[in-house]
Formats: sequence, C-alpha cells, structure tokens
Amino acid sequence: MKVPVEFDGIRPFEPEELPQVFERLLADGQFRQVLAFAMPGVPFGKVREKMLSCKTNLEFQLSFCYGFVQFLVDKLTLGCDMDASAVDVEGRYTFVSNHRDIVLDSGFLDKLLIDAGFKTTCEIAIGDNLLSLPWVKDLVRVNKSFIVRRGLTPRGTLAASRLMSDYMRFVIEEKHDNIWIAQREGRAKDSDDRTQPALLKMMALGSGRESVQQKLSRLHIVPLAISYEYDPCDYLKAREFQLKRDNPAWKKSAEDDVVSMRTGIMGYKGHVHYQCAPCIDAWLGGLDPDMPKTEVFDVIAAHIDHEIHRNYRLYPSNYIALDMLRGDDANAGRYTADDRAVFEKYLAGQLAKIDLPDKDEPYLTERMLTMYANPAVNFIKATE
Repeated sequence: MKVPVEFDGIRPFEPEELPQVFERLLADGQFRQVLAFAMPGVPFGKVREKMLSCKTNLEFQLSFCYGFVQFLVDKLTLGCDMDASAVDVEGRYTFVSNHRDIVLDSGFLDKLLIDAGFKTTCEIAIGDNLLSLPWVKDLVRVNKSFIVRRGLTPRGTLAASRLMSDYMRFVIEEKHDNIWIAQREGRAKDSDDRTQPALLKMMALGSGRESVQQKLSRLHIVPLAISYEYDPCDYLKAREFQLKRDNPAWKKSAEDDVVSMRTGIMGYKGHVHYQCAPCIDAWLGGLDPDMPKTEVFDVIAAHIDHEIHRNYRLYPSNYIALDMLRGDDANAGRYTADDRAVFEKYLAGQLAKIDLPDKDEPYLTERMLTMYANPAVNFIKATE
C-alpha cells in the first residue's frame, strides 16, 4: 500500500524501510545492551539474523516484542488480562484509554490484542518529547508508533493536529489497523482520569461537511479502562507533585522521562486488567446532530470518561487508600486486615524511595493515597 508522502514525518516505518533501520539499530551500542537484557544468553549473531528476517512491523512485534512483554508479565505481575467481549476481533478500532505507564499501556495492549484473537496489534500515538535518543525514535517507529508533535506554535499545533487526524483515519480506513491513544496528553499523575476535549477536537479535524459525530464515528472509538494494582511510578509522581508545589517553574527533564520509562517497565505491578467498553459509534449516532460544537466535545468526553470509570477493575489497594484518605472504614468490607497491612507496608517502602532535601512526608503520603483512591471514587460515582 502506498502511504501518502504527507505522513512521512509522523508514520511508522514501512516494510521496505525496515532493513536499513534494523542495521542502524543493530549498530547502536545502547540498543545492543537492551537486546542483551531482553534476550539473555542469545548470541548477537542469532538476534541479528532473526531481526533481519522480519519483513513487516507486525513480524518484528511478534518475534521480539511479544516475548519480552510476556517475560514482564511473568516476572513483574500477578497476571495481565483483557476482556474484549464488547468488541469484534474482526473490527478495527481507536482505543482511547486512561494512561498509567509511558511504555507498557500500549505494550500490554499489543500482546492482549493478539491473545484475544485480533490478527493485528495497534498503531501507537507517542509524543516526540519521549524520543530524544535517535535509536529510541527508530525503535518506536519499527514498533508501529506514529509521532505526536509537541511544543509547537499555535499555528504549528493546528497543522500538526490536522495531519494527525487525517493519518488516524487513514490507519483505520486504508491500512485496516487499530490505534491506541491516551485520553489526555501525559499521564494523570493523581489517577483522576479525564478525557481532554482537545483530543476529540483533533480527531474531528479535516475537510468535509460531516458532523463531529460522523467524523468521530469513522474512527470507531472504544473506551479502554486500564487497571494496575500497583503503579511502580507512584513515588516518582508524588515526588513530582512536591517539586512542582515547592517550585511552580520546575519542569521534568529528558532524564526524568527515561527514569519513569525504566521504572514503569521494570517495577512490580501486581494484577493488571484491561477492559474494553462497547464502541461508541451507536451512541454517537443517537446524539443531536445539531448540538453546538461548544457542547458536543464535552459531552463525548464525559461519555468516554463514564465508560472508563465504570469499567475499572478495583483492588483492595484502591479501597484501602480511599478509607485511609478519608479517615474512616466505609469500605472495610472490601478488604481484609492482612490486605491493609500489606498495602501500608508497600506505601512505606515507596515513600522511602523518595529522595528530596525538604521531604514532606504527610504531603507525599496524601498524594500517593489519592492516586490509589481516585479510581475507586470515580468507579463508585459511575456505577451508583
């Protein structure tokens, strides 16, 4: 398939480009270290031969990424599964999810789609702020990622958004692939997951006289709820909260992002569950086609949020954090004394990892409890 040249700056690599990119990756010292970690004991020559034999991006994912993600599931979780019963594995969808982990939200999804019977994985929206290392940019584009451009002028942002909207429709309608995109820019540090209406406005850009509802229907949006029992980056997020509180001008560095990616990949996660809500096409069709644009994006964002919130899988940690935060035992029937002891020990261990000169433990504790409590708060509201 011929991909229009206007997408060249953001799209994944095409199959005919892969051999040259593989050679570039295999010559990179840092990438070779990653390979040695991901495939311990396998001679480099064998890895090279296997990689160069991959003719498509999907073959690369199945040959390299699937096994590595399975290794992470086996080593660092108590199980990772997905309920995809609300969607048709023969369909192609834009999965819009809450965002917990920079790398593994989409990494787990790729594996789970194959496990569920999909014949393909998904193209992944990733911000260019995470791609400062050339080999990382090469790798994610091999791994079916398309690039979201950040930090542009207002005019540049509009042009980039229109291009990405056009590309997403091309992926669904012409490439017949799935898409994963987070419901907001960056992770919700406090786990109060809300879809940014601006994301939906981007999706609805483009020429044509179709309504917003019709344009979004072409993307076949599926709200996807991601639930981690434990977030390995919780203490890093709490640390960021204090740094921003104490210095409003503080900003994360590229190194901070690398630390978050490494911690998220290699940290313990407990149980992990993905839950697909029904595709919103039929719901969109029931909206008033004349609803003002000033309202329609907020209404659609609220519906996606409701679908994500009601489909969370909650764990004892969520209910314990909510009770600790509120100073009561309203949810004590949902966990045991042992559950609470385990969570309190975990919390203390994570807080001990935070290295700050003016460490504010009560504030950091409140921030971490809020991260675990908010999914329960939102689930309770969505299911009352």
